[in-house]
Amino acid sequence: MDIDLGMAILLCGAYFAGGFIDSIAGGGGLITLPAFLLTGVPADLVLGTNKLASSCGMAAALGNYTRSGLVVWKSAKVGVPAVLLGAMLGARAVLFFDSATIGKIVVLLLPLGMLATLMPRNKRSASREMTEKDMKVYLPLVCLSIGFYDGFFGPGAGSFFVLALYFLLGFELLAAAATTKLLNLSAGLSGLFVFMWYGKVGYLLALPLSAASICGNMLGSRLAIRIGPDFVRRVLTVSLFLLFISLIWKFWLGS
Repeated sequence: MDIDLGMAILLCGAYFAGGFIDSIAGGGGLITLPAFLLTGVPADLVLGTNKLASSCGMAAALGNYTRSGLVVWKSAKVGVPAVLLGAMLGARAVLFFDSATIGKIVVLLLPLGMLATLMPRNKRSASREMTEKDMKVYLPLVCLSIGFYDGFFGPGAGSFFVLALYFLLGFELLAAAATTKLLNLSAGLSGLFVFMWYGKVGYLLALPLSAASICGNMLGSRLAIRIGPDFVRRVLTVSLFLLFISLIWKFWLGS
């Protein structure tokens, strides 16, 4: 990768902001990935390096949420294996394309990731316990499908997980955000393994980007725990505007 110091610093800023948003609402990759693509680095290397940096940040956020007791661990025994399989299949599928085609696919998928932040999150009267059908049918289907999307593309997967856990499975919003970190990290590590296997990770650049992502994730997850669901919803709104700006920027530059 041929990236100068100034560009690397700007990328670190993007990964800090992306990690902050991702730790609370998901979708931070919709900021980091377009920023990374603008450097001219081949798209397959961008996806692999982004997986490493974002996984480090998600691990930091998961640590904060775990200490807070918000993660719904009973979902892990079914959700994690399904998401590992889905992400591995998705990462392998995207590598069937050449780098130029991957870049075009990524740009086309960015609006899909944005849909997760556009969907309304109306307050429910109460949460509910997961049923046996939830555990055996809905949860593995959700994890397999979103895991595949995460491995193939990535950005927006966290938001899709939050939506699915919150609306479909009845989690509280903060519990959904916390448990999403577990599922998102599992998907990230599974996809990362595939990219590493095929030599599609730039380790030298990934180190500072990982540090920036960790700092953003730690700050965001601490604020989310302290301030609560209202803060999560405010950050979702802010992230929508940031994602929209980054998308317009990418389309204009592409044209």
